[in-house]
Amino acid sequence: MTMEDYRVSSPEPGSITSYDTNGDEVQIASRSSDLSIQSEGEHSGNIDREYTGQFEGPEKTIEVFFRKIGAEHRELTPPSHDSRVGLRTLTRADLDKICRRVRCNILSSVSNQYVDAYVLSESSLFVYPYMVMLKTCGTTTLLRCIAILIEFGRKLGLEIDWLGYSRKNFNFPGDQAFPHQSFEQELGYLHKHRSLCERLDGNGYTLGPVTSDHWFVYVADHTHRGNSNLDTDRVLNIMMFDIDESVGNMFYYNNYPTSQGESKEDETKRISREQTSRSGIDALCPGAIIDPRAFEPCGYSMNAILFRSYSTIHITPEQGSSYVSFETNQKLVSYKSLLNNVIRTFRPKRFVLTLMADELGLQQMKDNPFTASTTNAKVAATIPPTKGMNASKVQMLYKRSSLASIKVEDDCCCMMGNWVLEKDPMEEHIRKLRAEQRLLGTSFS
Repeated sequence: MTMEDYRVSSPEPGSITSYDTNGDEVQIASRSSDLSIQSEGEHSGNIDREYTGQFEGPEKTIEVFFRKIGAEHRELTPPSHDSRVGLRTLTRADLDKICRRVRCNILSSVSNQYVDAYVLSESSLFVYPYMVMLKTCGTTTLLRCIAILIEFGRKLGLEIDWLGYSRKNFNFPGDQAFPHQSFEQELGYLHKHRSLCERLDGNGYTLGPVTSDHWFVYVADHTHRGNSNLDTDRVLNIMMFDIDESVGNMFYYNNYPTSQGESKEDETKRISREQTSRSGIDALCPGAIIDPRAFEPCGYSMNAILFRSYSTIHITPEQGSSYVSFETNQKLVSYKSLLNNVIRTFRPKRFVLTLMADELGLQQMKDNPFTASTTNAKVAATIPPTKGMNASKVQMLYKRSSLASIKVEDDCCCMMGNWVLEKDPMEEHIRKLRAEQRLLGTSFS
């Protein structure tokens, strides 16, 4: 287990930190003759980066909980039936301004009594009366929206109660823009930005093997404890890599026919629904309001809301860097069935599982794949037979290869584990076919 508590070092010699006219931080790096200026202005994130043929699927995630200024505790739900209060009163223009800081756009939305869910050009946004969750992939600049979130909250009579930022280590770190070029840079940004440092005052941690998949976490906790209804929060995230090729092919836009006379908007909606149904994603969120989105030439995003809970899926199907994430804040007693169903749907070669939960939330769980023994922590995904295979069902078995956990601040428990495919039924099937062909004196390709 690897856990590291980061401390922010002094600025590099020759670097200058200043602020623009909006009171936002401007960092001027002058170690070479080429000066690079990173500004926090509203449009500073609108930088087009050349597509290199690879895409950073693993997301950056921020959760920000607010409470009324001067209140002892944050509220889970408004006192009246009208839940259009607090952050849900932010206008579309306000949300667009937040997204511009991050370098993404709102594409669609669905709502219920408790939450508004937005599909973004780069993942998802969920807005509750007193909580915002923003999850973005690619080269987005997620941390740049925190200052404006705090400002919008202040105008609504709200202040920060708890903030969590997390991400897996990047696959293509060289593609990232300031302030996401390293975890040290992200922490330096949070600690030195004059609009953030005093209001957050959090700490950063690393979980997992630094030589393999690991998880960066930053937590700023200002919660007044004592409300048991609030202390059961938990968020499960499944990050899957090298998904089955036949599954990935379902999320290529051109693999679906076009209809003459159909508008582009209607075509996208139809293909989005077809991808959701054909892949089995709709079965992962029974009873929920689902908002799917297919992308060209490939890719897929989906938000689902059911009462107070959300689930969200994002898919990057490109071979060589295929990736799927499934995240939910459902308060389940056991995630075993959900985990098996998600893994069966996408059939990855490996996956990373993370859980961020309050202590009481952990106590409500009967089955915990992080605390189970190595044998009991194995994940089995039973898949139906495919063409050319025996009629019986096939089981994909995953073993836990590493585990890390840490308790941060007062009662926030962070857990992270890596699982790898121990038994690949397709490889075994091909191996058996080749053996049979050799006995018959024929070849198999």
